[in-house]
Amino acid sequence: MSLVADKPHQAEFENLQYHDTSAKVNSTRVNSTRSRRQLEKITTAAEVIGDFFAAAIGLIGAYGIYHLLGLGKGIVYPLQIVVGAALSFALVFVLMLHSDGAYCHGHGLLRIRETERILRVSVQAFLLLFPVSVLAAQLISRWVLGIGFVLVPIVSLVQKQLFIAFVDFLHVSGRSRWTTIIYGAGFTGKRMFSSLVRSPKLGLDPVVIVDDDTAAAGGTVYSSGYRRERCAPVISGPLTAELIKSYGADLVVVAIPSLGREKFTTIATAAAEAGAGLAYVPSAAISSDAWVDQLDVDGLLLLAISAPQSKSLYDITKRIFDFFVGVTLLGFLAVPLALLALAVRIDSEGPVIFRQSRVGKNGRLFDIYKFRSMRVDAPKYGFSPTESEDPRITRVGRFLRKTSLDELPQLWNVVKGDMSLVGPRPEMPFIVGQYGSRERQRLCVVPGITGLWQLSADRAFLIHENLQYDLYYIRHRGFFMDFAILLHTALFAVKGV
Repeated sequence: MSLVADKPHQAEFENLQYHDTSAKVNSTRVNSTRSRRQLEKITTAAEVIGDFFAAAIGLIGAYGIYHLLGLGKGIVYPLQIVVGAALSFALVFVLMLHSDGAYCHGHGLLRIRETERILRVSVQAFLLLFPVSVLAAQLISRWVLGIGFVLVPIVSLVQKQLFIAFVDFLHVSGRSRWTTIIYGAGFTGKRMFSSLVRSPKLGLDPVVIVDDDTAAAGGTVYSSGYRRERCAPVISGPLTAELIKSYGADLVVVAIPSLGREKFTTIATAAAEAGAGLAYVPSAAISSDAWVDQLDVDGLLLLAISAPQSKSLYDITKRIFDFFVGVTLLGFLAVPLALLALAVRIDSEGPVIFRQSRVGKNGRLFDIYKFRSMRVDAPKYGFSPTESEDPRITRVGRFLRKTSLDELPQLWNVVKGDMSLVGPRPEMPFIVGQYGSRERQRLCVVPGITGLWQLSADRAFLIHENLQYDLYYIRHRGFFMDFAILLHTALFAVKGV
């Protein structure tokens, strides 16, 4: 059994390794392992086939729309040409996904990474198809390419969601599922729990988290997601063979990279006595949130530590995109903005726009703009209400906050360059003053209106207590990542998740 992803940077699984705790494994566990591996292979093959046909159907559908609407010159292609071109494109599409690590076991935070990959590979595939269409003996309409450019990622994303739901169903129904115990309720343990929950192809079901720290016992760890749907209790250690057997665990995951050798040996022995496998995040003598890259040098694993890298071309492109989208939206939403402003004015006394100092990139202060949603006598600086029935919130304010419409004036912050459409949420100065080195990593990029944390269920809690979202974004940020977040915002935020 191997829990190491095929790509060295694949989500949170880049450091997870498997340890054989026993020379003799009973036949039941061997059969379970074989069954799980077989299911892994079947689901991976099904995912490849699904992506292949999604790309082919997207391109064939593009021709169907072109022909149905009578666009362009209305060229009629022989059926064998259409199907052949679609299947050829689909093959290239799948090969590009494979080379990009799409068929590794792990999933990215909130599955944004999967959306980003589909969008990026779709663009790359069509950029490759365009010169081929120019040189092809059969003239291919630019209308077909244009419609396919939009339709292929849409069909692929829908297919991907259906596939993930199907794999989830297989594991929920108990097919080749390994009951898993996570040892360690710290940053890495919480991250590991979310990673296992978000990666159904692994077939691992984390049911409990064990920690020797009695202060952590009695709590609950939730997975990162749009809603707080999956959770596991934290119980007090030590982790013994009896405890492992009581949960019927097939696998123990040690999620404390700094764990000493003696303690690790004790846990490995307990797992062996209980007949369970053992996986672990190896110690690298560094904090679990450090900026680490893995390098494979002739079979030797090197860990390279560096600061977050600047991306000049991306930053320039993003600024141009933010400016034009911000200006366009302000113009398009002028009437709705005026109506919302009028509603705020009529509902309660005070200014329509609420201004507050926030900390931006590199610690620069700026004024953030919102529609006022609280009464004028509410403290200007303080933690935001977590309950909709908070007496400080006005009637209109309750609606604005629920729908996030109170954030619309921040489009002016985007136009000015204080903020971006996508990025970490800007904090108030008194909170930033309490930041440590890890929290200050949030200040290396321009803050945004929406982002991973803003989409998650953890948005109901303090930002600096849920850094995994912002650190993940900063590490993986790019134009397609931003577009994927905006797409998820449009699909999920409007549903009030």
